[in-house]
Amino acid sequence: MFLSLLALLRFVVSLIDLIVMTVLLYILSFLPTKYVGRWYRKIFRYWCWVFIRALGVKVFLHQKNRVALPKQYILMGNHPSAFEDLGMSALFDVRFLAKIEVKDWWIVGRISVACGTFYVARDSKDSRQEASDTLKQALNQGLSVGLYPEGGCKGRRIFTPFRYGGFELALQTKTPIVPVFLHYEAQEDFEWQNQHLLHKLWMILTAQNHRANYYVYDAIDPTQFSSKEALCEHVQNLYLAWQQRYLE
Repeated sequence: MFLSLLALLRFVVSLIDLIVMTVLLYILSFLPTKYVGRWYRKIFRYWCWVFIRALGVKVFLHQKNRVALPKQYILMGNHPSAFEDLGMSALFDVRFLAKIEVKDWWIVGRISVACGTFYVARDSKDSRQEASDTLKQALNQGLSVGLYPEGGCKGRRIFTPFRYGGFELALQTKTPIVPVFLHYEAQEDFEWQNQHLLHKLWMILTAQNHRANYYVYDAIDPTQFSSKEALCEHVQNLYLAWQQRYLE
């Protein structure tokens, strides 16, 4: 009884904290662009942790990398759930490429714009090229970026073939790739299956197992590969091997 009341109290406090932080970020998002800098991203990343705590998720970072991560990189991960939008942003200070529909999400969309998210209409060749040019410009400015080579949430298992865009970008800019393998133990509850966002958040909140494992591996040097196809195949095979290790 006492433990149940304590858990309820923690949830209420976390929810109040989330509401306060969301309102603050939303209000600040109306500032002129020239006044919204890295400080907003720092608050945004804290907000991600607040959101994660409100959902009751326990994120575990497994540092499988044998050497320190480079100062600048392209972060890649598999994409089984909508939760990555919180988990990856909380753990890594990178600017992510997201589907254009995110801009229209209520409240969250405006926050994502203000924190510097890049967008792409996945079904538009022109939009994909524009997104690639924008990411390249960001990398040339010394920023780190993040993307999902599966091309969106495709289910709890790795969806192949990976798209070449991110690998071509790595080769063009000579930017190392940092791969992260995501593993949710309650896969069915976390898996994105085109549910309404609020429904998915409820499924995550009420999951019986809230453990999220994020495995970080050594950066991959794109200059060691002769083509985007070879680089893509190498990374894809790594993910398939990690899938067999952690999910099979």
